[in-house]
Parts: sequence; structure tokens; C-alpha cells
Amino acid sequence: MNPLNLHDSYSCPVCRLGQIAALPLMDAMACNLCQQIFEVNLEKQQIKMPSRQPALIWNWNGKHWDSARLEGVELGWGYVFAAIALVLLPPSLIGLVILIHPPTPDTPLAWLPYVWASLGFIAHLAIVGWLVIEFYQFPLGLWFRSLPQQLRQQRIRNL
Repeated sequence: MNPLNLHDSYSCPVCRLGQIAALPLMDAMACNLCQQIFEVNLEKQQIKMPSRQPALIWNWNGKHWDSARLEGVELGWGYVFAAIALVLLPPSLIGLVILIHPPTPDTPLAWLPYVWASLGFIAHLAIVGWLVIEFYQFPLGLWFRSLPQQLRQQRIRNL
């Protein structure tokens, strides 16, 4: 197990593709790809990304970074149940109405309630996904831009 120190470089916990290394004359590290700056706490073996509030914190376990958590924020099962309810409840209500009052098959818009229920599910799932991405500040644009580089490196390793 290797303890966190300012002399080594580590994989970036944000973009997962770049390397973070110490900044000269500072107790901080920066990624060479996504340009994020991290405050380092060597005693607790953790880094903090102060560029967002509340700050994201990662703990070093000797081999890799543990999953990100927000400083001072504890996410419980209530948020998970609320997200599931937001995704499933509205389309289920629409589906229940369709079962109770089915559309007449020979009408021109008989397909509309089914499409409406499907779009409701997709829209609410997209809302929850967007909130998760915003909450954890996952850099999707950077990830898509660096995907070809990651695939090339993986192809080289497999040869």
C-alpha cells in the first residue's frame, strides 16, 4: 500500500484519464488533462476539489481513489427513493389511466397515451440523470473528447 504523497503522480479522480501531480511550492495537486486543482491533506490521505461548493473529497486507499463524497453532505436512501419515485410514479399514473380508460382502437390518436407514458418515463429519467451529473460534476465533455485517446491506449496495451 502506497501512502499519498506530493512526490508521486496519481490518476485523476475527476476525468479518470489524466494524471495529478504536485504543484510547485504548494500543498496542492493539479491534473494535466482536465486542469482541476486539488487541495491535499496528507494526514487524512485525501484530496479535495475546492472549485465547487460543496467540495468533492476523495480518499486514497493505497491503490486508487475511493468514490467521491461531498464535504458536509450525507446522501441517504431517501434521495434514492425520491429519484425512483420521480422516475416511476408519473408514467405509472399515466399507465393506470390507460388501463382504466383504454383508447378506442379505431381512433386516429390511439397510440398517443402509450407514447405519452413512454416520454414521461424518459423525461423523468433524464431529469434524474442530469441532477446526478450536476451534483457530482462529472465532466462529460472532457470524457467524450478524451475517449479516442483512451481507446488508443487500451489498444496499445492489448497488443
